[in-house]
Amino acid sequence: MRTLTSSGALVAAAALSLLAAPSALATPPGDNGTVKIHDAKTGEELRKNEPHVCSFYLDAFGFDARQQVDWHIEAWAPTADVKGETVQSGSLTLDGDGHGRTTDLGLPDGHYKLFWNFDGEHGRAKHKVFWTDCGSEDSKPDDKPSATVSDKPGEQPSEQPSTPAATATTAAGDSKPSAAPSADGTSGDLAETGNGAPIGILATLAAALVAGGYLLARRRTAQRH
Repeated sequence: MRTLTSSGALVAAAALSLLAAPSALATPPGDNGTVKIHDAKTGEELRKNEPHVCSFYLDAFGFDARQQVDWHIEAWAPTADVKGETVQSGSLTLDGDGHGRTTDLGLPDGHYKLFWNFDGEHGRAKHKVFWTDCGSEDSKPDDKPSATVSDKPGEQPSEQPSTPAATATTAAGDSKPSAAPSADGTSGDLAETGNGAPIGILATLAAALVAGGYLLARRRTAQRH
């Protein structure tokens, strides 16, 4: 009975070790964390990877406490002039929970690959591929429309409506300008001489002079007789 009991204990221990083996292989000590690419505006608590960013940082979760990390980023196809060229690198010490993040980083627009190396890793380094795309401010179209659009090519638009070329034509009977009244109060319609005196007044003066001359001539004739 003791032999059977000992054999049963050995079988049970062997079975438990076999059941625990896959779990140990799945999460070996020192290699059970993950690293993500995060946009600079994304909070550290988010564990989702963001492969399209502008300014960004590297965010690590679930590693061993106080783990030392060395990382580098390489230019990657299809945008790399030289594939595998290191464009940025650094080191990081994770906290007691195996979490840590880098400062905000930036790279020219293109395709890159992160390599994450640390103490206790098994096999290859952890890695992530990602794109940076910040765009160009100069490529944005002008939002302000022009004041007016000209129908003629090369003509500058005008911000004010054009004025008519001329005012309405006056009627045929009103084409003559009205005369202003003269200084002595007589109507401006009277014919005027070169010095501005009315013809009627001059005619009256002339008649008076003629009459005076006639009377003077008669007196002289009467005196002779």
